[in-house]
Amino acid sequence: MATFITIGYGDRAGYDQTDPAVRDEAHRHDARLRERGVVMGIAGTPTQVRNHDGAGAATTDGPYLQSELPIAGFAIIEADTLDEAVSLAARTPCAVAHGVVEVWPLQTTA
Repeated sequence: MATFITIGYGDRAGYDQTDPAVRDEAHRHDARLRERGVVMGIAGTPTQVRNHDGAGAATTDGPYLQSELPIAGFAIIEADTLDEAVSLAARTPCAVAHGVVEVWPLQTTA
């Protein structure tokens, strides 16, 4: 089984314009994913960390990444294939509520 990281992007405007029945089913889908062991959460306020040349860590509040939509949350999904991970992500609130979800295969190093 492979591990995938998902990043969900969305905003209140897109969420509010989505049919409540569709949103409710997406939240039930998230609950089923959590029951299956998927780790997920809502994005908090980020902190950038730099340690150029190993000279000491410096931090800056706020995101480095910029997007049309704010980052709404993250998940770690175990799936047999990318297609399965995409299918799981496609039914989450960000995907159905006029947002977007990126699915990233997590490649480990030895």
